[in-house]
Amino acid sequence: MAAVLKTAKSSQLFVGSNPTPSASCSRVVEEVAAPVTTSSDGPSARRGDLTLGHVLGAARLDPAEVLVVRHTYRADGLSHPQGATVDAVREYTRAQDVKGGKFPRSPPSLWLVFMADGKRRSRFLTAYENHGEDVGERTATGRFYDLHPSEALAALRDRLVIEWSADTINWAKGGAAAAQMPVVEIADPARVAFPGFDRVLLTHDQLTAVVEDPRYDEWRTALAVVQGIYLIADTSTGKLYVGKADGSERLLGRWTAYARDGHGGNLALRELAEADVAHSRHFLFSILRVFGPATPVAEVDEAEAHFKRALLTRQHGLNRN
Repeated sequence: MAAVLKTAKSSQLFVGSNPTPSASCSRVVEEVAAPVTTSSDGPSARRGDLTLGHVLGAARLDPAEVLVVRHTYRADGLSHPQGATVDAVREYTRAQDVKGGKFPRSPPSLWLVFMADGKRRSRFLTAYENHGEDVGERTATGRFYDLHPSEALAALRDRLVIEWSADTINWAKGGAAAAQMPVVEIADPARVAFPGFDRVLLTHDQLTAVVEDPRYDEWRTALAVVQGIYLIADTSTGKLYVGKADGSERLLGRWTAYARDGHGGNLALRELAEADVAHSRHFLFSILRVFGPATPVAEVDEAEAHFKRALLTRQHGLNRN
């Protein structure tokens, strides 16, 4: 894992093994070393170290509205990393002892969940919005909270590592107390493996990342060498659009246009964009068929026409020809 480096005479934060700012980091990482006001005034903050409080401040999160939870792998809970699925972590986190103990009676609205990562090291796993206790589920021994996934600090999942306070037995802490914990690592983002053409399914935001983010180099390599027939589904209406990428443009070139403006010059999609500039947020992109670079254009055209007929995209969808 790459270490976080901070210069002594500058507030610039470096992420990774090279002393240059990481272009793929989120706004949170870019701003996290900037001067912010937090309740963190412990030893780490006074020494000028980067703390969780700085991260919260850069993300515009009020420590008073944050609960920081640290799980450990144990036989009667999350027993191993492979079992720490999204659903398993949520179910484990939402169930709390009715007696309270180390857990607050009225926990705040945002929960940041960390996993023990060796001694006091704690790696950020995910975040949840707390919609309150589901009183109907309460039992004699347990109470259960209505937790919903949150995008808070999403760019730092599995990357942000803090050092928990010495009292690791206290596994739930309010944001003000947790803000003092030092950040010991922000790892480089992991590269995203290409899943295969038949498993591509992307929102417009994800498509933009594929086109621009260095983590998706493998995707761009794959999409740049094939012609293909693709599908755009409008999740707000259920309507479909069948398109093609042929000749030298290839799939990557065609999809780059969609990432740039949301409509790629297609008539019906452009009309949607004119009515709502952010309408592309409703689009899902997938691939119906791929062709090698030497495949004649006529064969690609024939396949496009076939899928338009099969999916009725001229009669009931977004194809105008």
